[in-house]
Amino acid sequence: MGFFQHKDAYKALQFPEFRAYVTGNTLFTIALLIQEVVLAYEIYKITHNPLALGLIGLAEAVPFISLVLFGGHFADNRDKKTIMQVTLSLIIAASVFLLYSSTQLQSADQDFHIYSIYAVIFIIGLSKGFFSPAASSLNPFLVPKEVFANAATWNSSFWQLGSILGPGVAGFLYAYAGLSGSLITVIALLLGVMFCIFQIDNRPVPVKTVHHESIWHSLREGIAYVFKTKIILYSISLDLFSVLFGGVIAILPIFAEDILKVGAEGLGILRAAPSVGAVVTMVTLVYFPPLKHAWRNLILAIAGFGLATFVFGLSTNFWLSVTALFFTGAFDSISVVIRQTVLRFYTPDEMRGRVSSVNGVFVSTSNEMGAFESGVAAKVFGTVPSVLIGAGVTMVLVSLVAITSKELFDLKVDEKVSE
Repeated sequence: MGFFQHKDAYKALQFPEFRAYVTGNTLFTIALLIQEVVLAYEIYKITHNPLALGLIGLAEAVPFISLVLFGGHFADNRDKKTIMQVTLSLIIAASVFLLYSSTQLQSADQDFHIYSIYAVIFIIGLSKGFFSPAASSLNPFLVPKEVFANAATWNSSFWQLGSILGPGVAGFLYAYAGLSGSLITVIALLLGVMFCIFQIDNRPVPVKTVHHESIWHSLREGIAYVFKTKIILYSISLDLFSVLFGGVIAILPIFAEDILKVGAEGLGILRAAPSVGAVVTMVTLVYFPPLKHAWRNLILAIAGFGLATFVFGLSTNFWLSVTALFFTGAFDSISVVIRQTVLRFYTPDEMRGRVSSVNGVFVSTSNEMGAFESGVAAKVFGTVPSVLIGAGVTMVLVSLVAITSKELFDLKVDEKVSE
């Protein structure tokens, strides 16, 4: 078991900068998820159009995917902390503008209010294109290499904690404090993130063997590394397609408002349920990491995710729906820990920003473009049929990947971690 013994389960948390990092990451997650949930509910209340929900994902995905590879290049060649501070400042400024729009302009021009929401989401996507690679590539420098896997589990656990608190708080904030009160909370949390970033020291840029290379050569190098490293490519691809087709988060306002009829408070519970499942699982994974037979565990986790999504699509009972979403989060958390561990141990230090940015493209495509796909599919096929079709596609895809990746079942990720 090595450093996975129970006495070492909290090893990563002994490092002050890592504690500041995960605290900031948690606050950042809570803030953006509160904003995401209340803006989605606001738009659906105004438009009652599933496609309008899908456009939220598109508004964030387009700038993020367009810029994240460049963000990875800069994360490998510039100070990561400074990049995070500058881009976070832009997100805070956009949130302040949205607060002004919601308090001063909404009653005068509702169309402008809706366009402001999409514009701010676009700016957040643009900023995250640089913030995310810098943050992800900074994380491994905060703990010794032998603590990477433990740090990955704790990082995911804190992220999932934020994913529970954000949506849960959002539903009640929107119901009792309105959009303006929710946005004030978001801005306060983002300022807390900035304080946490200030607690982390600047890190030197890793020395590269090739100097003065062009940005295009740098980007190609990062992409080529991902595509030639099969365990990285397959793990992030499997996550991409499972969430792209099987994700239901973007259309939860429709389930809350029209199918289950539970309102904003119910939406908060539905939105938080996957993260509750993830945190419960993450606590277990701190003691019992899923790295022995890692590829088998990843395949089973994605299959379980698809099955739980299928049950959610069939459900007309609120608590059964909550339970199904709980298990989607539980299964997804297993794949997250395996994928993050693979990225940490199979990526050289000088390429972490670029590999992280390629992973970011895959994640954003699955999440934000998946949100757009969910909105379009719900509009074309109907809400429930679109969920059932997506879950079915996920289970078919994971079966095909299992058949075509037999050599990865023999990969000893746990031995790689223990070296």
